Amino acid sequence: MKALVSIITVNYNGLRDTCEMIDSFRSRETYPRYEIIVVDNGSRLPEAEEIQERYRDNPVPGGFLSGSPVSFPPVKVVRNINNGFAGGNNAGLKAAAGDYLFFINNDTLIKEPVLDALVRRIESDSPRNGGVSPMLKFAARPDTLQYAGFTPLSPVTLRNTAIGFMQQDSPRFRIPRETASLHGAAMMVSRRALQDAGTMSEVYFLFYEELDWSAQLRKAGYRLWYEPAAVVYHKEGMTARRGSPTREFYLSRARMLFARRNLRGIGKYLSCAYLCILAAPKKAAVYLLHGQVALAKATICGTCEGIYKNIRTA
Repeated sequence: MKALVSIITVNYNGLRDTCEMIDSFRSRETYPRYEIIVVDNGSRLPEAEEIQERYRDNPVPGGFLSGSPVSFPPVKVVRNINNGFAGGNNAGLKAAAGDYLFFINNDTLIKEPVLDALVRRIESDSPRNGGVSPMLKFAARPDTLQYAGFTPLSPVTLRNTAIGFMQQDSPRFRIPRETASLHGAAMMVSRRALQDAGTMSEVYFLFYEELDWSAQLRKAGYRLWYEPAAVVYHKEGMTARRGSPTREFYLSRARMLFARRNLRGIGKYLSCAYLCILAAPKKAAVYLLHGQVALAKATICGTCEGIYKNIRTA
């Protein structure tokens, strides 16, 4: 019997996207054993109730599994406060029964089955393989890659590169490889690895959660993979708009928190000094030169909170 996969997604004022994601799995996914868990992170409207009612044991006409309607178990809906990306996913974990946990953004969809390829990648060396992310493409530009693996973070500046980002899909991106980090938009982790490494830290709220969790998984002795046989399409940027003060605040905050949580010795002090003395002031100055005062303030405030935030709370 195939292992059970728990698909966990977080909804926050994103009913349309969430339903499109669920419908794409129900119409395209052929893996025989999976459940879908939606965590509503305190949406303004009663979206949890709407999702629960919409997917209360309803068949999908002409499902991918056959030419006739296919029935699915009801979607599990978890009501939660807005405690961020990690907090929402961790709330979903409490309702998950799967041997594998597939965390996926609600603003994604699939066009072909993905679960079997991801499970097979982990099971190809299950004692050592702890997690896997699929190929990610932009939904608005389906021939353009968002992710084909990550390079390691540089030790001081904490910068990395998403392999294949904004490049056309080609055979060189269709080779499975180990990756330094999983991608937060779509990542599968085995329950065994989860138990050894722990859950995602809730200290970040937004950004760097998957980088931090990937670091914890690797410290626990697990390998992480990029699997191009599975493709997920990402609408990108629905939660925190690019160029917004909210995004800039949490991104600046997260970089500092990551350095404090994951670096050791002189490397930690060099990285924190770089972020405080060089990176954040330079970025804020550029924003000011362009008259973007709110972004400059968000950069400095986020960096400062990252310095003083208690990193032992989660």
